[in-house]
Amino acid sequence: MLRRAEKEAIIESLRKDINEASGIFLTNVIGVKSNNSTALRKSIRDVQGKLVVTRNTLFAKAAQGTPAENLLSNLKGPKAVAFAFGEAPAVAKCLKNAGKEQEAVTLDGGLLDGKELSVKEVVALADLPSRDEMLGTLLATFNAPISALARVLNVIREEKEKGGGVALAAAE
Repeated sequence: MLRRAEKEAIIESLRKDINEASGIFLTNVIGVKSNNSTALRKSIRDVQGKLVVTRNTLFAKAAQGTPAENLLSNLKGPKAVAFAFGEAPAVAKCLKNAGKEQEAVTLDGGLLDGKELSVKEVVALADLPSRDEMLGTLLATFNAPISALARVLNVIREEKEKGGGVALAAAE
């Protein structure tokens, strides 16, 4: 049984996490084996997140007066809350991938920048490419015209070296 001081410390820690998080996701980890749960927690930590399991009443008390109040105040059954302090889609992706491997891990909704998300919206968020993938696509898009120009110039140079004026006339 938790003492009042311990409960207050947990509530304050949760309130701090709620206020600092860019995204909050509801999930379930009851029934997940210890090693799998540890791996899930590590994968979430690696993307600047945190997974917390505690009593629903403590979640509700911590959420009072915050944007997450509606999300966390009426929890029923065993729930865990994943906080995203960095990229919210990365934490959602960790939970979704864990759900593919273990049936017990489910996505049950969330909160992103003060807006409540349905299960469908959380799944859509998890399906987004990572920040690095998006930056890579953007870089490839920026480099495409330059690469095409370089290839054309290289073909013209090769044709000139062969002595063919056909490529030069076609390029003009």
